[in-house]
Amino acid sequence: MPSCRACLRDRRGGGGSVVTGKGCPVFTRTLTRRDARCRESKASDLRRQRRWLLAACSVLWGLLAAPGVVMAQSAENVAVVINEASPASVRIGEYYVKKRAVPDANVIRIRTQTGETIERAAYLSTIEAPIAAALTRGALQDRILYVVLTKGVPLRLNGSTGQNGTIASVDSELTLLYLRMVTGQPTPAVGRVANPYFLGTRTIREAARFTHRAQPMYLVTRLDAFSVEDVLAIIDRAQAPASQGVIVLDQRGGFDGGTGDDWLADAARRLQDLGHAARVALDTSINPAASTKQVLGYYSWGSNDVRNGRRRVGMEFAPGALAATFVSTDGRTFEPPPDDWTPSDDWNRPSAVFAGSPQTLIGDLIREGVTGVAGHVSEPYLESLIRPQILFPAYLEGFNLAEAYYLAMPTLSWQTVVIGDPLCVPFARRALTRADIEDPVEKNSGLPGVFRNRRLEALRTSVLRVSFKDVPQEALDALLAADAREIVGDLAGARLALEQTTALAPKAVAAQLRLAIVYEKLQEHRKAVERYQIVVEAQPKNPLVLNNLAYALGVHLKAPGEALPFARRALAVAPESPIVLDTAGWIEFLSGNTATAAKLLSDASRRNPDSSEIRVHAAIVSAAANAWAESQTHLEEALRLDPSLAKREDVVNLLRKISERHK
Repeated sequence: MPSCRACLRDRRGGGGSVVTGKGCPVFTRTLTRRDARCRESKASDLRRQRRWLLAACSVLWGLLAAPGVVMAQSAENVAVVINEASPASVRIGEYYVKKRAVPDANVIRIRTQTGETIERAAYLSTIEAPIAAALTRGALQDRILYVVLTKGVPLRLNGSTGQNGTIASVDSELTLLYLRMVTGQPTPAVGRVANPYFLGTRTIREAARFTHRAQPMYLVTRLDAFSVEDVLAIIDRAQAPASQGVIVLDQRGGFDGGTGDDWLADAARRLQDLGHAARVALDTSINPAASTKQVLGYYSWGSNDVRNGRRRVGMEFAPGALAATFVSTDGRTFEPPPDDWTPSDDWNRPSAVFAGSPQTLIGDLIREGVTGVAGHVSEPYLESLIRPQILFPAYLEGFNLAEAYYLAMPTLSWQTVVIGDPLCVPFARRALTRADIEDPVEKNSGLPGVFRNRRLEALRTSVLRVSFKDVPQEALDALLAADAREIVGDLAGARLALEQTTALAPKAVAAQLRLAIVYEKLQEHRKAVERYQIVVEAQPKNPLVLNNLAYALGVHLKAPGEALPFARRALAVAPESPIVLDTAGWIEFLSGNTATAAKLLSDASRRNPDSSEIRVHAAIVSAAANAWAESQTHLEEALRLDPSLAKREDVVNLLRKISERHK
């Protein structure tokens, strides 16, 4: 494995903690438009998510807004996420809430796993979805600017490495939640997304305070460290940050520092131009920067400087100090390493490797006294690193901790984590008012004004625009209200709102489709079929609708003969989709065409081997075709994927038949 230095210089892979496994978006049992683009994607449990098109893609809206006009960019703009499965998360979250006087409505309690790595499907269902629902219930989509995660919330999404990998920090992925709520669509799991708040080549004078009026994203930070006590110390230091201190910029001096050293030199120049020359300590020597008192900013090469293989950098950090390093795996874990461990750039010495890498850990900088620090859960590549020439000028010019880091961060949905209290601001500027940040709730849709207007624009410019171009405003607002009710679990309310939408705009095909899916969730299958048929008339080659209509007719209404033509039409349009193959195969089986069904289900299980539902169907049909060995293989794999299937009647019957054949 090459060193991070090599990766940063020539963009090769490596230098990061390798996490295996392909990370794919949640794949619902309903065939979505994403199926057509990603037919080989995995699904963790298609049985429980049987045909819901919008379970992962529904727009997430709000209902109520608190009255009053106050100075904002304050605690009312912070959402704190507490994992109730983690005592550390609970203690840290409640401590921060008390210190900052965060409103109760802004405290989001979730229950997810406590390990540092989480699968993408689990992230979507146990982290992102409950956060979105909480924001929706309180109409907080616009008011919340900063989302603060706590130790005990998973750190990274499992996935593949490389420039187009699917690994990402949970924090960076969560920044896009606002955008996903606005568009109602998932964002790609592969690669990175440009940060719209990144300052780039503009001067700090052109930087703006963060609000959703300009940026459809959240600024996500994390309260994390080696120990709970370390985190509480971060919180305490952020309460009264120092306004005096030196910015230490440690070049590689004597080695090839390339672009990174150029950025550090540029940071020194920009700070000088802003009148902060007395604060700048640019170290160009061959040795690591010497111990300095009252340090308010620190940026170095960490263990990628062969002379800097140490856990303590020797700086006396002032309260409020920010830091970062040119190291690709410095945020890979917040598990404390052994006391005798020393970071290095030697990947070939097993004793040097901790948590998959020998490199510097930002947990040591936190323990040494920084208040904010950025790190990386896996190889980010040089172009995605925090820019020191933006970070420190922004901080000294009055932007808070979160704004400073995100102004300096080129990419989202990638590897970066930002540790610290977003409200930490040593050089405060005029606080924004609530009116600067948000508009009143629009009464018909029940959505905060900025968010509602963004959503309407997204509808008008999305792939659904043909369905909505002639839809009256009242119908659109009813559609938005339906989204809000659905995301908070009020399916009956969503049904009423969608019925209002379709009554006002019967040709709004997308709304008819939404209503069909809500009817299915409510077990009103005959009504669902009626709406699917309306959509099929308008979109006769839409595989999503053909697939769902076939399944509703064949399985729920027990009319496989009526379902079969629709299943075959869906298969003709999307012959490689495992969900379409499964539906077609099952309907063929219910229609008595066992040989055809066996071929289709064999293909479906090959394309999506991790679907327990497809495996069960394949097992049942294989048994009917007297392919007992194949049936047993499918059934054993289905039970491995989902042990709870052992209680299902059709599985129990098949197990009995297989057992009897072995007697």
